[in-house]
Amino acid sequence: MRKKIFLIFFAVLLSFGFMNCGKKKDSGNPIVIGLPTSLGLLEGSESYNAVMLAVDEINKAGGVTVGGVKRPFKIEKIDIRDGLPGVRVPEALLGIEKIILEKKPVSLIVGPFRSEALMASMDIIAKHKIPMLGTIAMTPGSEAKIKKDPQKYKYIFRVSLNVIYWAKLLGGTMQTLKKEFGVNKVFLMNQDVAWARGTANAMKKKYFEKTGWNVVGHEQFPTGSQDFSTALKKAKTAGAEVLFVTFDMPESGILVKQWKNMKVPSLIAGFISPMAGEVAWKTFDKNIGGLLNAIFELGNIPSDKYAPAKKFYDAYRAKYGKNIQAGHGPAPSYESVYILKEAIERANSTDADKIVAELEKTDRKGVMGRIKFDSGHQVIYGLDPAKTAVAAFFQWKNDGKRKIFYPPVLLEDKISLPSWVKIGK
Repeated sequence: MRKKIFLIFFAVLLSFGFMNCGKKKDSGNPIVIGLPTSLGLLEGSESYNAVMLAVDEINKAGGVTVGGVKRPFKIEKIDIRDGLPGVRVPEALLGIEKIILEKKPVSLIVGPFRSEALMASMDIIAKHKIPMLGTIAMTPGSEAKIKKDPQKYKYIFRVSLNVIYWAKLLGGTMQTLKKEFGVNKVFLMNQDVAWARGTANAMKKKYFEKTGWNVVGHEQFPTGSQDFSTALKKAKTAGAEVLFVTFDMPESGILVKQWKNMKVPSLIAGFISPMAGEVAWKTFDKNIGGLLNAIFELGNIPSDKYAPAKKFYDAYRAKYGKNIQAGHGPAPSYESVYILKEAIERANSTDADKIVAELEKTDRKGVMGRIKFDSGHQVIYGLDPAKTAVAAFFQWKNDGKRKIFYPPVLLEDKISLPSWVKIGK
């Protein structure tokens, strides 16, 4: 009887073994990525969506190979609210440390919205030795700290545009305006936050004043401001030919409405966050034709002249049923997931120092162009997506279309003047 029971038991085990023979190994434990940012703002929420698009694509393709095992990515997010009015930097830092301690991520992605929060968070990230691929905060101060103490701050990378490259994009665009229309009088208007102040001041001192422009005024506005009419009157009185604007707050869309209603005879050019995406045409009653607006990273706007950007833009719409509206954040956030995946696979490890060493070697054809980091862990931006990452400038046309006019390699249409703007050679 015992012999019969043994034989039956052995047969069952043998059968079970044959049934499972040849099956793939189960996937390993998820690789956790922390995502701390201002999720309640457009750039933060769409950056999160872009990250989830990349994670879904990677996981459906099998995940990340580490030690011969396929492991899925898993996102843990937290709203640190650092982009909202009245939220103090220490509150945002608590959120960053909370997600590090509680979720134990292998890496952070997207990161702080405000440059002030990024700078303050660098010591926390260095303390916990966790790689972070930032995609929104733009201060070059982080790069300076990395270069000064590369061993301590080697964990911080930025995939998005920074203020320096932003200023170069603006300089090239202003040069295009000057060459085409002969303009030289500019009035500056910016939000009173670090990146916008830095942009306006850098353009004023390092570009406009050094290249023959006449700066006829400069006004700054606290986050949440809803009336820009006084400054617009000053610009009109001073004979400004260009209104240089730099804002990311939702209320800044009012500026464009007032510009048109008051018929300020100046081209308006720069960055107004709520004017970046296609939905702005309906949101602002089809009344924004003529505005020149920046897109900080290619991919946040499609281009038939660079296929990866259009493929990403279309994939986002297919997944979420709507187009990207943010001019800053989504494309580098999507790209960061793939950068991280490739670094982990090259390192064949989730060890932070090994990942950092491979992140520094990144060289890939991404949705924004060619992706490489410099010594300050900043992705290099330029004018040709075959060689560098690329930002762009477009103009809202009167038919509701966005047409890229800069850089030249992506040109879709030349700049047209609004009917009430009488400038030119």
